[in-house]
Order: sequence, then C-alpha cells, then structure tokens
Amino acid sequence: MKGIYLKFYFHENRKHHHWLAYEWLLDQARKMGIHGGSAFRAIAGFGRDGELTEDRLSGLRGDMPVEVVFAVSEEDAERFLALLRAEKLSLFYIKMPVEFGVVDEA
Repeated sequence: MKGIYLKFYFHENRKHHHWLAYEWLLDQARKMGIHGGSAFRAIAGFGRDGELTEDRLSGLRGDMPVEVVFAVSEEDAERFLALLRAEKLSLFYIKMPVEFGVVDEA
C-alpha cells in the first residue's frame, strides 16, 4: 500500500491539554481510526536552538527529544495535520511517501 510516513519531533516533557504531547498525539490518532503509531525517546539530539541534549545521569529527565511516527494514507495524514492546525499545536514534522504492508506467513 502506498501512503505517508508522518514523523513528529519535540521534547518529551511537552504537554498539550495537560497530557504529554506524545500521549495526546497517539490518543488522537487512535480516535481518528489510524491503525498504529509509536513514540520513541532519543538518547541524544539537538533542535533549532543547536543545543545538544544527551541522556546521561545528569537529571535532564523529560528534556530528551521524542519522535512520534505513523504510516498512514495521504487522506489520514492530511486529516491529522488539519487536527493539529485546529488545535494550534506547533510541532516540527516530516511527511514522506512510503510503501507499507504486512508480510503474511505462508
């Protein structure tokens, strides 16, 4: 199936409507009927500010980059981005064409 790989990046402690943003994104996607999504916590990263953050025992819990990803149809990607715009949720995203499917056991 051809579709879109939709990725979002932000700090793990970011909140929206009193939820952690990655939890809110996953919950909204599920409510919209998107069939799956995942959130990944980085071990290191930097953003527009150029500040490098690393996962060390330095008490920076909550400040690490998080990536939330979905493989969806073009229509679902546009509906989801429209929801984020309506919510005025400013997030960096990447939208890439992708082919996805399931490998059946034979």
